[in-house]
Amino acid sequence: MSEAPATCPGTSAPDAGSASGCAGCPNRATCQSNAAAGPDPDLAAIAERMSSIKRVIVVLSGKGGVGKSTVSTQLAYSLAAPPMNQHVGLLDIDICGPSVPTLTSTQTEEVHQTASGWEPIAVSVPGSDALSPDATGTLAVMSIGHLLPSRDDAVIWRGARKHGMIKQFLRDVNWGVLDTLIIDTPPGTSDEHLSVIQTLQKSGIDGAVIVTTPQEVALADVRKEINFCRRIGVKVVGVVENMSGFVCPECAHVTNIFHPSSGGAQPMCDEFKVPFLGKTFPPGPPCSPGPVTLVNRTRQC
Repeated sequence: MSEAPATCPGTSAPDAGSASGCAGCPNRATCQSNAAAGPDPDLAAIAERMSSIKRVIVVLSGKGGVGKSTVSTQLAYSLAAPPMNQHVGLLDIDICGPSVPTLTSTQTEEVHQTASGWEPIAVSVPGSDALSPDATGTLAVMSIGHLLPSRDDAVIWRGARKHGMIKQFLRDVNWGVLDTLIIDTPPGTSDEHLSVIQTLQKSGIDGAVIVTTPQEVALADVRKEINFCRRIGVKVVGVVENMSGFVCPECAHVTNIFHPSSGGAQPMCDEFKVPFLGKTFPPGPPCSPGPVTLVNRTRQC
């Protein structure tokens, strides 16, 4: 599909394909056929399912490999653990590369179907017994990785089937009452992202957390992600700069993993007027001569 004009009323608008702003758009016929089909009957069911969830946060990243799923998982754990003690759901909609089962150690868990829908998998939260009915904070996860016969199976689906799977997750998973639902997305601004936005149009999305790493090759795609959020009307809660550097466990010296040639995420946030949420510094190996010399030689510095 070609790029829509700036005057596009949106694919879900009642006059999609027939509005004056649609004149000359190469996608006009497709939008007219979608509008003629009428409203999606699943949207009301999804809105009802989402009505017991106080807030929905999507975690985005324009670039792959920046640690978006790790940030999603750590955010979920942090909200569920003391002192926040929230009831949290973590939904992984990265259909082709689900990481949440591995990050939550639930690879071997199975999803069970009940009269209320799919039951998400309960995860133990440090400092709070999430498997106990009287727990103060809870965490439940759902991913297509829990539905595959083998963790090594490849998911080779086109956009329409991905969209159907995401709708089924939002419609059929019995989350119960949640304080926060975190939706972990794949990189980019494509099928899965549009599916979530359109499917949750009745219940709404409360905001997006965008994850990047400090180097310019990642920031270039994050700028596009910010513009994507603005165009579709999703508030950017803020940007996290992940993997900003390794911290030596012995001397606390910080070594850059990626060179922030354009200054990292902070200047970009200032430019786009979005909140900068901070940096993460994973613990690294001790500053022994061998590894440091090897890194220095590799980076020519």
